[in-house]
Amino acid sequence: MPDQTPQVSIVMPCLNEAGTLPACLDEARQALAALEREHGLSGEIVVADNGSTDDSRQIARQLGARVVRVAEPGYGSALIGGISAAHGRFVVIGDSDCSYDFREAPALVARLVEGYELCMGTRMKGRILPGAMPWKNRYIGNPALSGILNLLFRSGLSDAHCGLRAFTKEAFERMRLSATGMEFASEMVIKATLLGLKRTEAPVTLRPDRRGRPPHLRPWRDGWRHLRYLFMLSPGWLFFVPSALFGALGVVVGLTLLLNAHTEMVALGPFWFGDHWMVVASGLLLLSHQAMIFGLASTLYGVNQGYRRPTRLLAAICGAARLEYMLLTGLCLVATGAGLIAVVILEWSRGGFGALAMMREMIAGVSLGVIGMQSFFGGFLISIVAGNDARLKRDTLTIEERPEAEPTGSLSRLASGALGARTTED
Repeated sequence: MPDQTPQVSIVMPCLNEAGTLPACLDEARQALAALEREHGLSGEIVVADNGSTDDSRQIARQLGARVVRVAEPGYGSALIGGISAAHGRFVVIGDSDCSYDFREAPALVARLVEGYELCMGTRMKGRILPGAMPWKNRYIGNPALSGILNLLFRSGLSDAHCGLRAFTKEAFERMRLSATGMEFASEMVIKATLLGLKRTEAPVTLRPDRRGRPPHLRPWRDGWRHLRYLFMLSPGWLFFVPSALFGALGVVVGLTLLLNAHTEMVALGPFWFGDHWMVVASGLLLLSHQAMIFGLASTLYGVNQGYRRPTRLLAAICGAARLEYMLLTGLCLVATGAGLIAVVILEWSRGGFGALAMMREMIAGVSLGVIGMQSFFGGFLISIVAGNDARLKRDTLTIEERPEAEPTGSLSRLASGALGARTTED
């Protein structure tokens, strides 16, 4: 008996779309018929209902779609629930407001058949019909967010937020998507890029939606959620770049003042620096060290969750950042700082505990002590994130050579289980 499992699933998020759903389902059926005819691929339509109070669910069932109820509100939640319930090897997602023409989906699926794992629709290389997109979204919002995403992650995609896209079910499972709102669109592109999935794009058409009411999208709110998510998944730009800048400035200013401790003011070009700038240098170094620890912890979290591939540089850093090494480094820094403070106190006692011009040395000693304690606590934090071990587990750093990047953290398993509990099928 031939296998009746559909090979292509078209998934539509739905929230009170009774007016536009029939037209979308009709176009989706035409797309599946074209895929059957051209590629021999059978298909299904899945409507992920996100709490509709109109007749959307009844209409979807009557027109042959499979309805999945997703209790967790949000665009991302609806899609994650619908995709998780999809049976197809290839998945197409698109909005159910008639803004996208599902008859263009076969071109995206054809790229998956060729071996790609994600095919994005691109409105920028396709067509945007009059009235389909507000000017501020077309010329400011979308180009800015796509540009920032490409700057941070180098995805190579011209339209990172297009709602019509296709991907393999295996790629979806590897990406471990979790965003519940509109930032789901960015999350998919980012994690596909971080995992090195084969990506491409195909031109699509954006049409004015036919709902006759304001869209669910809120440009400022959802734009901020996208931007926030971009930086949350980019520890390099969020933590490591500021750490390097703060550290370089702090070292230059601090060492210059310490090496010229016998002079009241020190000239760096046209600028003059005194004792008060030692406080600034100390603050910069503390910020630099703290940001570096946060960056390493967030990077390892991404590796453990399975959406980030470790690099050779990260492997080298982790090899040198064992808990024992960080504790020893912290102890040495605390001891050095205590030594500097002891020298200051000794000089102070020799002068009868009167006025003493050793502010720079005192600030340096206190700063080294604080950085040492940060290393102590940071070492434990990084080790906990790396796998609750006394040192960074080197086996965590072999994911790049595995066929799949499976998460090791229990939080992701709990999250996926909770999502499954909130998804029911009519």
